[in-house]
Amino acid sequence: RHDEEAVIDQGRTSNVVNIHYEKEELEGHRTLYVGVRMPLVRQSHRHHRAHSQKHRKREREKDAVPAEQGYHYTPSQRVQFILGTEEDEQHVPHDLFTELDEICVKEGEDAEWKETARWLKFEEDVEDGGERWSKPYVATLSLHSLFELRSCIINGTVLLDVRATSVEDIADLILAQQEPSPEFDERTRAKVREVLLKKHHHQNERKRNNLLPIVRSFADVSKKQDLHLLEKPAQTLTPHPSPTTAEAKNGVTPETSAMDLSKAELHFMKKIPSGAEASNVLVGELDFLHQPLVAFVRLTPAVLLSGMTEVPIPTRFLFVLLGPGGKAHQYHEIGRSMATTMTDEVFHDVAYKAKDRADLVAGIDEFLDQVTVLPPGEWDPSIRIEPPKNVPSQEKRKMPGALDESSSHSKPEKHSGPELERTGRLFGGLVLDVKRKAPWFWSDFRDGLSLQCLASFLFLYCACMSPVITFGGLLGEATHGHISAMESLLGASMTGVVYSLFAGQPLTILGSTGPVLVFEKILYKFCKEYTLSYLSLRTCIGLWTAFFCVVLVATDASCLVCYITRFTEEAFASLICIIFIYEALEKLSHLRETFPVHMHSKLDLLTIYYCKCEPPAHPSNETLRFWRSNGINVSGITWGNLTVTECRSLHGEFQGPACGHNGPYAPNVLFWCCILFFSTFVLSSLLKKFKTSRYFPTRVRSTVSDFAVFLTIVIMVLIDLGIGIPSPKLHVPHVFKPTRDDRGWLINPIGPNPWWTVLAALIPALLCTILIFMDQQITAVIVNRKEHRLKKGCGYHLDLFMVAVMLGVCSVMGLPWFVAATVLSITHVNSLKVESDCSAPGEQPKFLGIREQRVTGLMIFVLMGCSVFFTSVLKFIPMPVLYGVFLYMGVSSLRGIQFFDRLKLFWMPAKHQPDFIYLRHVPLRKVHLFTLIQLLCLVLLWAIKASRAAIIFPMMVLALVFVRKVMDFCFSKRELSFLDDLMPESKKKKLDDAKNEAKEEELKLGKPSRVDTPKPSSDRADPSEINISDEMSKTTVW
Repeated sequence: RHDEEAVIDQGRTSNVVNIHYEKEELEGHRTLYVGVRMPLVRQSHRHHRAHSQKHRKREREKDAVPAEQGYHYTPSQRVQFILGTEEDEQHVPHDLFTELDEICVKEGEDAEWKETARWLKFEEDVEDGGERWSKPYVATLSLHSLFELRSCIINGTVLLDVRATSVEDIADLILAQQEPSPEFDERTRAKVREVLLKKHHHQNERKRNNLLPIVRSFADVSKKQDLHLLEKPAQTLTPHPSPTTAEAKNGVTPETSAMDLSKAELHFMKKIPSGAEASNVLVGELDFLHQPLVAFVRLTPAVLLSGMTEVPIPTRFLFVLLGPGGKAHQYHEIGRSMATTMTDEVFHDVAYKAKDRADLVAGIDEFLDQVTVLPPGEWDPSIRIEPPKNVPSQEKRKMPGALDESSSHSKPEKHSGPELERTGRLFGGLVLDVKRKAPWFWSDFRDGLSLQCLASFLFLYCACMSPVITFGGLLGEATHGHISAMESLLGASMTGVVYSLFAGQPLTILGSTGPVLVFEKILYKFCKEYTLSYLSLRTCIGLWTAFFCVVLVATDASCLVCYITRFTEEAFASLICIIFIYEALEKLSHLRETFPVHMHSKLDLLTIYYCKCEPPAHPSNETLRFWRSNGINVSGITWGNLTVTECRSLHGEFQGPACGHNGPYAPNVLFWCCILFFSTFVLSSLLKKFKTSRYFPTRVRSTVSDFAVFLTIVIMVLIDLGIGIPSPKLHVPHVFKPTRDDRGWLINPIGPNPWWTVLAALIPALLCTILIFMDQQITAVIVNRKEHRLKKGCGYHLDLFMVAVMLGVCSVMGLPWFVAATVLSITHVNSLKVESDCSAPGEQPKFLGIREQRVTGLMIFVLMGCSVFFTSVLKFIPMPVLYGVFLYMGVSSLRGIQFFDRLKLFWMPAKHQPDFIYLRHVPLRKVHLFTLIQLLCLVLLWAIKASRAAIIFPMMVLALVFVRKVMDFCFSKRELSFLDDLMPESKKKKLDDAKNEAKEEELKLGKPSRVDTPKPSSDRADPSEINISDEMSKTTVW
């Protein structure tokens, strides 16, 4: 009871008009009890029925919010004060499901409560037909109904922390608080009680008189009828009470009143978070009432009320509004207002922690302080607003001084943290990385046991195989077979397996890079000109490079990563994505050389359209030796009857208009390859977006989306086999041995070369070290971005150390070098994104982070090493399909890169530009200038990459860091904080800034505030400090 509660000592602040609480006071304040015994438990209200009418009237007057006396502080401050109280076990806020029921009376039928709307996050209404739910939409409320709701809370019954076990107990408690009058006598009281106990009819219940089977959609059929979903919350609930007189009178028994589990909306139940509670809003008009009956009830603890709620979860709040007839729409709008405020993040917490009526009114006033009013002549209330993709955070309403959207960017997060702190000890960073990652090692394997990981593994295996084999083929051509596809497969498998097992960031995928291929070509040409052993000199360079990388690890050189900002990341990532797209299209165009198009063909000449085998007109010496050694009589061979294979084996030539550059070819292959290429890209994109479509259940859509690329490859392979056009296929080595017979699996670093070549290898090794370091660390920075919400940390030093070790091993074995592949790593991260399974209708699934594990990378490279034994299956995969996968990976990796968003602004009028945060705070000309500088750097990188100077490509990537440093003189710090990340400052500059901030704080502390010394002549109040509660009490309307 309120007269037994302790009095809070307000001291001298009781007469202060505005009290400005500091953030620490609101977060950690404690209630001080003076001169009274501290209450151990909150008193229950369930015995108030026996109190005298005078006592009830005195208590109501005490509990009521005074109309003429203003609050001592604004509603926002009071709400922040309420939310700062310590949470006890009974007042911890839970997720709420709100249901609006209205009393329904039909001719010839008994009255019942009918569900008309529900809220989990957004409003859903039962459509006029009564057979389906509406799409979730943002609730639009009339200001009048919100004011009426406020009036209901002020003048109605408020029961907090009521202990009840049934609807009957709650009804008795509500009626006990109503003062008897001629208009509300015992007969009326009994009728109201009977109405409150009426049966509740929910939308998911089927009509009992409909005996015909209902044809359900595939989405309904696929819902699992798992009753354990409903048993889970019921384990801690109170048992159902025995049937009451009213229930027996209406023919309701525990068997019929208890929720039929088979009728429950299991699909909707999955969207409700575990531990959620219910808030029931009951409104309606009754002809026998002459004055409204309003009650707000908070139950402690929450109780499962049989049949009250659509889903079997315990009820915490009830709001009852029953009034005279003729105002059904008005009551409906007040009920919607109550339900919508209960879904508000701030009022929801206030409702749980409120100690009296005034706290609830403060919560409503704070809600009114935040609402947006739409002019009646400019908006149609019947239009339903689609739920937004992103809902702004409400933390600034909960705590004073919380950062808003603009101020939160004033000091952005940099690439910093314990991973990038210089230790000052040899291998100090490496040791800390190992200690940081060791506790997560076993969980990295447990977390990989997921269907999503299987989909990611199958997709990326196909995506990694083709570039490795293609890179090996190109390397074989450049080195005359010293290093080719077999060596590339073995090197990728070994390096990938070791890296996936022991690296600090196993989400990074290793692959081959273009600059490495250029370096190999230059080195082979140099060795050939000076008659040096290519593999031996390459081994020396690789060992020196590995040594330099280990030195970088020992000296914590990875701390320099903090200078790689978004400017450098995006330029590098954009270049790699564009290269993927360009090479996919280039490889498709190269198929024209093997499968040309017979253009300008004439139908009349079709009968003489042929390609036949003939003996060479001028045989080479090699051909003549072959004929003599095999005893082949050229004149005795019928060359025109030979097959293509036989003709080539006998060194014949193909002649005729149907022959291509490399002999006969099947027509239509090029066009079929184009169809496969673009179909793969389009189908992969469509299946990936299938997750957000409206067809099929969520689980089916999610599975199809996860396996999008793998399903696309399987579908296109089957179509290619069915059509039968001989498209080029993936060729995998089928024998495990070196490509050349004159080399083995271990290479001597000196071999036939002079001893000084070991020392001369230092110079190219330095260049390779820069290449390896920049490629590895930029990709690692992109993978470790804070927006990926990685929880297990990263390990830049450990990553570089593992790359260095395997680089040395590959050098000794004569295998290609592998380093972090940007596009493959981004694709790997994107394929492992985790979103919330339980999302409210209309609410976008929340991004929870990345499934951090080692299984996918490990399985990709283990299977890659075993690919030699799968040639019978892999030979059916068309190369154009893999080129289409490359195109998809390049395009999908471009999404989310801010550079391309800013690039599109050049051709977009200002009124049509998206609402990007940097456009709010940075002038458009500065945004365009920043984009132009980034574009020029990207073009320069592309020009160097495509020229003979590609060997200096890593140096130019390093130069981007210095370009970004110069931009500090062209842009202000605030502008760069929105467009990019801030670079670390020098120690001296940091000390100067600290001194300036200290001086500013001293000036602020020494300057008297406006509240402490108000101007006596200032009669006009500050508009920003209007107290809505005071203004409401001054008006004569309410």
